[in-house]
Amino acid sequence: MQGRPAINSFTIMNELVLPNDTNSFGNLMGGRLMYWMDIAAALSAMKHSNTPCMTASVDNISFKNPIKLGNIVHIEAKVTRAFHTSMEIYLKVWGEDSLHQYQYESNEAYFTFVALDPNGKPRPVPVLIP
Repeated sequence: MQGRPAINSFTIMNELVLPNDTNSFGNLMGGRLMYWMDIAAALSAMKHSNTPCMTASVDNISFKNPIKLGNIVHIEAKVTRAFHTSMEIYLKVWGEDSLHQYQYESNEAYFTFVALDPNGKPRPVPVLIP
């Protein structure tokens, strides 16, 4: 199986924080952010493996700053390591306050995804070329 460059898995996702996404403090709910991060990580894993993938684990999610109602969420995901059937995906998240025109770091995380064959069993993934 031919290797694939890491840049090919790079994925950018943007979301607008709406009232239904927030808690009573006007901050984006952590679960909603994790949902969006899972989608971005899945897209990145699928771009690398060229096959359906599923979440195997979430190693770490560190929350640094809350994202407020009306702000934009920027999520960047990329495959950082490829194993036999699984991939490590690194995610970095920023919030953007369009009104005051500044960006701020919100959080980062590592997810692990497994590539699946048509029967839902793990399948080999391409080697990652840094």
